[in-house]
Amino acid sequence: MTETDELLYEVDAEGIARITLNRPQARNALTFAMYERLHDLGRAIDADPAIRAVVIQGAGGRAFAAGTDIAQFRAFSTAEDALAYERFMDRVLGALERCAKPTIAAIAGACTGGGAAIAASCDLRIASRDARFGFPIARTLGNCLSVANLRRLSALVGAARVKEMIFTARLVEAEEARAIGLVSEVVEDAAALAERATELARLVAGHAPLTLAATKEGLRRVRDEAPSEAGDDLILQCYTSADFREGMEAFLGKRPPRWQGR
Repeated sequence: MTETDELLYEVDAEGIARITLNRPQARNALTFAMYERLHDLGRAIDADPAIRAVVIQGAGGRAFAAGTDIAQFRAFSTAEDALAYERFMDRVLGALERCAKPTIAAIAGACTGGGAAIAASCDLRIASRDARFGFPIARTLGNCLSVANLRRLSALVGAARVKEMIFTARLVEAEEARAIGLVSEVVEDAAALAERATELARLVAGHAPLTLAATKEGLRRVRDEAPSEAGDDLILQCYTSADFREGMEAFLGKRPPRWQGR
């Protein structure tokens, strides 16, 4: 086992890797260092022939991940900070998507923002009955999703559903997530989720790895048409706005934001 305080990693004797987001006191909100470690693990797992499947999960049973730790954004001061952040996120999520090994997101509790983006980048998603999935940014921070993230979500549930989720800022509950294809299975609780994730990982680990890798990469190529940079103007419009600064400070100050549209 290799571990840091905030991210745990282990590989068992069957070649199943487990990545645990480990900040339960913050609902597993991710720091930039955690994202960087996730990127590095994605690359390392891809290069390791002994690994046959990957499970990503959150510690504590209350959340998969509640997104990026909002305090990380306080250091943003320029337009380039916003673009660099979204490019960084695309690099992290891209490492998961391009990893040839099948990835399974085991989702319990809150799965929002960057956490939901990680789950959407996995090949399979299963959830406990208390899972909640979404991007409530129109109500909280006033930022936006990158074109790459919109593309991922649209490929899963369709553009109309993505609009509805973001415009209403609501969280999709587990049974609805299964009905719309966001997750493939719903189990009763965190204990059942851990058991089913292991069972599913063993199943896919026993299948032809080249078939799985070719299917994964082929579908990614079918989906990806517009370059990620196509949305840079939209990122700057949101991240450099007074509303984004207000949303961040309101979130951290636990008060409602006062939107101005600028």
